[in-house]
This record gives sequence, structure tokens and C-alpha cells, in this order.
Amino acid sequence: MASHPKHPEYASPLFKKGLAVRREVLGADYVDGSLANADEFFRAFQKITTEMAWGEIWTRPGLPRKTRSILNLGMLTALNRPNELRLHMRAALTNGVTREEIKEILLQACVYCGIPAGLDAFKVAMEVFKEVDQKA
Repeated sequence: MASHPKHPEYASPLFKKGLAVRREVLGADYVDGSLANADEFFRAFQKITTEMAWGEIWTRPGLPRKTRSILNLGMLTALNRPNELRLHMRAALTNGVTREEIKEILLQACVYCGIPAGLDAFKVAMEVFKEVDQKA
């Protein structure tokens, strides 16, 4: 696990707990790159997202990671946040969500969030699947 001795804001036990989960779900390269590229201004965001989202929520025992990923895909589609959707699409695959399940999630989102939001989400999914297939 990457160490960040120059940044005391990354030293709390909750940050370390969240960092471990974040790296498992999103991939160490992505997470370590995000932390390394964070300047003084952006480190506050890295701290809060790692502690609150990953350290507090993703480590709770009430839902498995796969279910949390399914929820994220639906919510990010509803919010029309393609960059985060792209990231969490990869995370969903890591957490065991199948392509068929992703298709069903996005079809349901089309009905409840609108066709334009669903269309954008399908486009993101197809891009992610293509990238994953090229790396395989």
C-alpha cells in the first residue's frame, strides 16, 4: 500500500481503512495516481472521499460490494455523471456485477431517469467494455 509521509491529512486510521477498500475496488494504479496528482487544494477532497465514502460507507457490513456497485451505477446514471459512471462501471465489474446485470440496471434507469440519461450510460458502458476487452 502506498505511503504518504508528506501529507499528514492522509495519516488517519479511517483514511487508511478507506484507502485499502478504494484500492481494491478502483484499482491501486488509479487511486495512487489520484493521490499523487492531488495538489494542496485537492488533497482535502481526496481525504474526505477516502474517509467518508470508502472508510465509512464501503466498509459497512450492511451491503455487499456488488450491491453497492449496483446502487452507484443507478445513482450516477440518474445524476448523469459520466466520468464517475465510467470509473464505477469498472468497479462494478471488479465487484462481480455482470454485463447482463449492467444492461438491466441501465434499462431500468432509462425508464426512471429518462432515455437521454440511459443513452449516455449505455455509451459509457460500451466504452468501458471495449477497453476491458482490449486489455484482456
